[in-house]
Amino acid sequence: MSRPGALVGRGAELARLSGWLRALSTGRGQAVLVEGEPGIGKSMLVRTACAATPFPVHWGSGDELGQDLPLMPLLDGMRVHSAADARRQDIARLLRGETTIGHGMDVATAIAEHLLALLEELCTDGPAILVVDDLQWADRHTVSLCGRLARLVQQIPLLFIGIMRPVPRRAELISLRRTIPAADRIRLSRLADTEIETLLTELAGGTPSERLRRLAAGAAGNPLYLTELVGSLERGGRLYTTESGLVETTVERTPRSLSAAITERLGFLPAQVLEVLRVAALLGTDFSVGDLAVVSGQTTAQLVPAIEDARASGILTEAGDLLAFRHPLIRIALYEQLPVAVRAAWHRDAAKALVEAGAPVDRVARQMLPAAVTDEQWVVRWLDKAAPALVGHAPKVAVELLRRTNTCPELLADALYRMGEPAEAAVVADRALSDDPPPDRLVELHRIMTQCRSLAGRPAEALEALQAALQTPGLPSVHRARLLVLAARANRGLGRVDEAETLATEALDQTDDRWATAWALHVLVLVSMMRGASDEALAFLERALVVAGDDPELTDLRLLVRINQAVTLGDLDRYDEAIEVASQMRQEAERTGSLVRLTQAQSAMGQLLLETGGWDHALAEVDALPAEVKDPSVVCCDHGIAATICFHRDDPETARRHLATAAPYADQVGLRAVAQLCLARSLDAEYSGDPAAALAELVDGLADKTEIEDMLPDAVRLAVQVGDLGTATTATARIESLVDSSPRWHAAALYCRGLVDQDSTMLLAAAGESERPLFKAKAFEAAATAFVATGDLSSARAAFARATAVYEDLAAAWDIARLAAVQRAAGIRRAPRVAHKKATHGWESLTPTESKIAALVVEGLTNRQIAARLFLSPRTVGTHVSHILNKLGVNSRTDIAREASRRASG
Repeated sequence: MSRPGALVGRGAELARLSGWLRALSTGRGQAVLVEGEPGIGKSMLVRTACAATPFPVHWGSGDELGQDLPLMPLLDGMRVHSAADARRQDIARLLRGETTIGHGMDVATAIAEHLLALLEELCTDGPAILVVDDLQWADRHTVSLCGRLARLVQQIPLLFIGIMRPVPRRAELISLRRTIPAADRIRLSRLADTEIETLLTELAGGTPSERLRRLAAGAAGNPLYLTELVGSLERGGRLYTTESGLVETTVERTPRSLSAAITERLGFLPAQVLEVLRVAALLGTDFSVGDLAVVSGQTTAQLVPAIEDARASGILTEAGDLLAFRHPLIRIALYEQLPVAVRAAWHRDAAKALVEAGAPVDRVARQMLPAAVTDEQWVVRWLDKAAPALVGHAPKVAVELLRRTNTCPELLADALYRMGEPAEAAVVADRALSDDPPPDRLVELHRIMTQCRSLAGRPAEALEALQAALQTPGLPSVHRARLLVLAARANRGLGRVDEAETLATEALDQTDDRWATAWALHVLVLVSMMRGASDEALAFLERALVVAGDDPELTDLRLLVRINQAVTLGDLDRYDEAIEVASQMRQEAERTGSLVRLTQAQSAMGQLLLETGGWDHALAEVDALPAEVKDPSVVCCDHGIAATICFHRDDPETARRHLATAAPYADQVGLRAVAQLCLARSLDAEYSGDPAAALAELVDGLADKTEIEDMLPDAVRLAVQVGDLGTATTATARIESLVDSSPRWHAAALYCRGLVDQDSTMLLAAAGESERPLFKAKAFEAAATAFVATGDLSSARAAFARATAVYEDLAAAWDIARLAAVQRAAGIRRAPRVAHKKATHGWESLTPTESKIAALVVEGLTNRQIAARLFLSPRTVGTHVSHILNKLGVNSRTDIAREASRRASG
């Protein structure tokens, strides 16, 4: 008798997988999808292909019991709970709620970023394989991360294999399927008659009789069905060999379904083995022997005989350091043999045993969900400790369990808010507030209520409620200060700068509580930045950092303060310091798993790179993280930066794609004007030859918005161009009011006044004072135009030449062409230049940065090694590598090296 589930009839499919494994050995990654009906042999095909590989195989499975627990297939597959390396420990701390990443942050998304980094790190040691089985049961976070991996495999030696059934056809699964080309998808169909004959012969251990063939035909070409059928016949003693050597059976009818065939086969197992397998079925498709011992109440030694029997019978198999059911349908058959009430009671007992054993929160929650538990004391005690971690990582699970126990209303409201149910969260918070909660809970409930009402477009109600709460008799000063901070932050978000400053200052006077003090100082930082008072903002930033210290509860604030410190240093033209701080905070946000702060640090870096002329890197920063994980204002800023660069580089099509990406987010930023997006929209109109519309983009509705100062120099330039001197003068006066706050505003004031007065001396002085290349080029251009107006063509030629030189350094093709046209119109002859049309594909299309990174890829350096050498983030390098692959029309890093070799040889 052959081993159960012999692989038959899959030679072509196995050859394709083997080919991808061979390519992996050369460093070429691949994303593959294996599809087919239950029992058709998907998992066995992949296991067979991977059996002889020298590369590590990480295998995780979707599970009906774990669908509400984000990323469980990947967490299990990457053995997060059992490994001791720093990255996995960081993930485990996030799961346990021991790492604070800030209120309202999506812990599951932060963990996904860590898992992505973990895979990249593992692949630096050599090729690796990641298999996610039963994707149809995986949660949306897992499916989303698989989609990102499918794109990442071009850059790292990873073979990602997803295994799934054709149904259910969830939207995220359809999206994942579209990510993987048809040529990289394997669809397993039912076995042909000749293949069924071969498999039947192997399973039966001899030539089957006609009756056995007819029985096998009922399996309809499904290999698992046939395997379970023959296994059931053999175990029941209903197979025998005739005198003629045929394998015969006494059975006339095929079990009515695959499930029935599995159940029939299980019926022949010894009672003690079935008992252990039913307990294992509670734990999921994969499980540890340790958990099985805890839940069954037996020692490992006592379990060994049953486990060995189950393995010998083809029920269980090894999966790394775990055991697994050979097929999920076997687990389901065992699980469904038990009445619903009995299953619920067993899950309850399993959960209690795991709690007493100190098992991780996610493993306990997996048992709690289907268990019949409500407000038992042991459940309440466990949930008091576990709920904060669940709220962050699995808010849907937290809501279910907190509703059962009717405890911790502030955590229930927070979980509902994170689930995207702000209206219901507000109801829970409002009800809890009416019960006269203690001060700690009062503050937390108002924090959640403020978020919910602001999201619903009712910020005034939130502020009114906070004002009422501040009148609570006997409110301790520390809690009053925290409420004042919430009110100050709400006012700042609405652009009410003076009110925010008053409330934050009052909070500072109330208490020395570190949380309230640090957050109040940060509000004052933002107020100062909004007013353009950079020196004042820097002073508040330094005070906030001292207060925050190394308090783990203020980790998120410390990151935020440092990011704003980078922005403020940039405002003060201290760009080297600013970029260093932004780089440090990007690394720290990655280390702590704070995705929101990571996106903000990336955005701050992009802004600094735009201003200092590092445009290639700035474009890479924009694409380093997807828009869906960013705050709306960050999306608007990032894509505004990218659109601005693309317009200046005469690539309007790409620029407008960036504007379209930002458009849905622009309405979510309140009264704040995201300067980079407004400037990009204005540039779109100017590129189209409509300076009046360009001006309107910058000045319409300006009186109602905040954070507009960065738009004013371009508003003055456009206003002068269209003859609107009133607007130009008003905007210039506003800029001049800021000259004492930062060197950049002194240069901007010179530029604006020079434009209004057509004073070339002022404009040259503005160019000389500025450290920002684009501003410098504009000032030289404006000075040249002023010289033309006075007939000083010699000085104009010199200023035009200096402007052109800066634009050329920026590869600003549109600006270069515009200057050439202006010079021709003025009768100024330019020095001879050879016009080169910029290539869009091939080696000549690479930017200098991309060429440098391509050379390092050819040397064999990983993204992280390149990042360390060039002082970039690994994600930025990854974006550059993606651009290189697209421009060269190749699929992997090894392809880049091969193409470089061909180019070098001729």
